[in-house]
Amino acid sequence: MAGIDETLTFVPIGIAVLTVSDTRTVAEDRSGDTLVGRLTAAGHRLAGRAVVHDEIAEIRKAVQAWIDDPSVDAIITTGGTGFTGRDVTPEAIEPMFEKRMDGFSAVFHRISYDKIGTSTIQSRATAGVAGATYIFVLPGSPGACKDAWDGILAGQLDYRHRPCNFVEIMPRLDEHLRRGKANG
Repeated sequence: MAGIDETLTFVPIGIAVLTVSDTRTVAEDRSGDTLVGRLTAAGHRLAGRAVVHDEIAEIRKAVQAWIDDPSVDAIITTGGTGFTGRDVTPEAIEPMFEKRMDGFSAVFHRISYDKIGTSTIQSRATAGVAGATYIFVLPGSPGACKDAWDGILAGQLDYRHRPCNFVEIMPRLDEHLRRGKANG
């Protein structure tokens, strides 16, 4: 049965939050505020926060800087996952993935369906790993951020979560880089 093993010690990780929007500033960023509030309430460390425009180059630059920063273990983006011409977050970030996390999208849509019905198909939420950093790409609404954090990320980013979680495998995320491709 899934749940928190209270006999284990919580392990805080560094999480960066990136809002992708042509119109929002940090002061007006309710989705980013939702994520920051939840991750800090859980005991994690906010490792960075930024707002960038819906431009592939800007998104990639911010995400790559956090991938390269050893204090950042996970990146959560919010915004730019729809279908309009300016929604380019998946196009910006998915090519950066070394490994895709297809299950994230499936579970996110299942949770979202229970809240907003078939409107969930209007989101291209995605996730993956790059440079031993988890990256989660969420829609730009506070509700979607709450659903993703409460329904998926709170547990998976908690070392005490059983039967398994992302934190316990973090030390092995870059095995392929240390081992070398020829051996693997």
